[in-house]
Amino acid sequence: MPITTLARFAPITLLLLLSFIGLFVIQIASGVDINEPSLKSLLKWGANALPYTIGNEPWRLISSAFLHIGLMHLLFNCFAMYYFGQAAEVTFGSVKFLLLFLLSAVGGNLLNSYITWWQILHYNGVPGVSAGASGGIMGIGMALLMVELLKKILPNFTANGSNTQLKSLAIIMAINLLYGFAVPGIDNAGHIGGAVTGAILAVGIMLAKRYSVSSDNFIFKALPWLFFAIIALIFYKLWLDLHLLIGL
Repeated sequence: MPITTLARFAPITLLLLLSFIGLFVIQIASGVDINEPSLKSLLKWGANALPYTIGNEPWRLISSAFLHIGLMHLLFNCFAMYYFGQAAEVTFGSVKFLLLFLLSAVGGNLLNSYITWWQILHYNGVPGVSAGASGGIMGIGMALLMVELLKKILPNFTANGSNTQLKSLAIIMAINLLYGFAVPGIDNAGHIGGAVTGAILAVGIMLAKRYSVSSDNFIFKALPWLFFAIIALIFYKLWLDLHLLIGL
């Protein structure tokens, strides 16, 4: 979609893109290195880091999804968001799409935190810093893939706006996951956690929507939103358990 069409049919995708770029411009204007931001600057601007995120700054689970580590990181994620975002927003609707992105990002960051803690316990690892929209974007891509799979599996299953080819989606997702393992310094846990979250959310949302369409019952109509609330509560419980376990 061109920008004007994107603003009309996928406004949240456009707002997310503008927020990524806007935050990056503000960082550079404040003196952050455009290609290799320092650890101090990343922490200042909201990166995900175990002692902070699982301590008293859980907001980093979300803020880190809008922060990028260098220009190339930003450009890659903006392209991916533009490609996946417009298809997913039309398919799920703007509000559900935004929640899908945010919860996928949180899911990726939580998995990153758990794996980091496990490495510290068993391999004397040290807490790292992660940032970027990749976890949320992987969740969006996997959500689209689940919609296409549901079309193949369930009879008479349809989804508004979803016309992405199953094979193309599967190849893109596989390349992104494999790339993360091939190149050092990439947050594989964030990618995997985001993808798993997106898959679970998409299946729950679309199945709930399918059964709610044929009923006028308020409870059935509220099922997709209830599913978001349940996942959010599960994530809060996971964060709280790790918070209490570490004792921060």
